Amino acid sequence: MSKANLLYVEDDESLSFVTRDNLELSDFAVTHCPDGPAALELIQGANFDFDLCLLDVMLPGIDGFELARCIREKNQDVPILFLTAKSLKEDRLQGLRLGADDYITKPFSIEELILKIEVFLRRNRVRPATPAFDPRRIGDYLFEIDKLQLQHKTEPARRLTRREAELLQYLSTRRDQVSERGDILEKIWGENDYFLGRSLDVFISRLRKYLKEDPRIKIENIHGVGFSLTVGEG
Repeated sequence: MSKANLLYVEDDESLSFVTRDNLELSDFAVTHCPDGPAALELIQGANFDFDLCLLDVMLPGIDGFELARCIREKNQDVPILFLTAKSLKEDRLQGLRLGADDYITKPFSIEELILKIEVFLRRNRVRPATPAFDPRRIGDYLFEIDKLQLQHKTEPARRLTRREAELLQYLSTRRDQVSERGDILEKIWGENDYFLGRSLDVFISRLRKYLKEDPRIKIENIHGVGFSLTVGEG
């Protein structure tokens, strides 16, 4: 099996040297960028092909949040881990909303970092590298998340809230798979909480209502586990 290819963006010279060395000893291929602009040039290039991205938040020129936004515009699936001295809840939520998968707070142990990398690489391997469908097409609907817009072919476009759009995107890109409640809450709301779970149920009901013009589309409640969006034949 070929080595997993990691993008590592960190401006601390000593930390990046030690971390990169340990990651390479653990059989990862590591591409290191010392600042935001260098990373952005790589992200926007034609050869952006990484299995996982490690981003420091506080970077010269362009911060890790902006880099994560650019990565998500190009690739919805590659795992993104933030390495940060910041522990404020607001910073964690901002990163998760931008599409990051997890945070590791500095100082961290190399063992913890490697374990998290391996976990996310295993999770990502079970997903197809590219979906066998156009994520903008959900049955008879056109879904444009950048415009927060959902349109049935015979109806006027519906404006979605940001959270409705993020939830629909999460389910749609994982169609025919079961998305666990806890994973949805962590990804969209930033934390797994009982009361947020009730809010999730309300949002699921709204999406079902918005998608009712195409009876092939179902958002199924898998009791005790989560939800699955499917689009039947027809």
